[in-house]
Amino acid sequence: MKRIALGIAYNGHAWQGWQTQPHGQTVQDCLELALSRFAAQPIGTVCAGRTDTGVHALNQVIHLDTPIERAQESWVRGTNAHLPPSVAVQWAREVDTAFHARFSAASRTYTYVILNARVRHPLWDGRVGWVHQMLDVAAMREAANALLGEHDFSSFRSSQCQAKSPVRLMHKVDVASHGQKIIVRLTANAFLHHMVRNIMGALVQVGQGREDEGYIARLLLARDRTLGAPTFSAHGLYLTEVDYPGYEFPRVSTEGFSLDSINFEDKL
Repeated sequence: MKRIALGIAYNGHAWQGWQTQPHGQTVQDCLELALSRFAAQPIGTVCAGRTDTGVHALNQVIHLDTPIERAQESWVRGTNAHLPPSVAVQWAREVDTAFHARFSAASRTYTYVILNARVRHPLWDGRVGWVHQMLDVAAMREAANALLGEHDFSSFRSSQCQAKSPVRLMHKVDVASHGQKIIVRLTANAFLHHMVRNIMGALVQVGQGREDEGYIARLLLARDRTLGAPTFSAHGLYLTEVDYPGYEFPRVSTEGFSLDSINFEDKL
């Protein structure tokens, strides 16, 4: 048996999340169907991060086991021939059997894009979170610093989360303004169910002046989800990077779709 790693990009707006469901309207169901058609045999997959309904990915990483022989480029082009426009394999690499898309990952990076504008923009429907009140980015950045380090993230955890422990290690947090966009990047060893969206809900509360800059720190200490902010929209959330020590995978090209350089006026 060979183990193959694939990099997958998808627009999650039309999908009911990553993980397979009986209705079949998930990215995993769609991808496994395409892989099975290409390989002419059933193919199962394991992913780096199970994204929620409406969440996008620039670089989801999966692995599969198969006895068949195919060139790396064939896995890309052959599978893509059976996929809809919203999902595409970006690269393929044969890896050793010690590699595991989920357990070999040292960290994952999620990026959230907020359109901070007086009115919503229909061309960005499903691709950004929209806030019409002007947000205080400096206050959001100061509040977000409390997330760094190892914490119990119970206050940012969905009631449906099945993780055995709420403790996670946050490596990096960045909050930056790019014209009408606010870009929030979070890198951690792993994330809980709805963790990023619940963090975003709290940061927006700070940006709107409804909470002060110590709000995030207080929520972490409280370890109580009922005290947190509402879960923010999935639309602006992207899985942008997964780090695997000892493995060198291609970086997905975002030429023409850099989250930092998106200019809304250019898209009119």
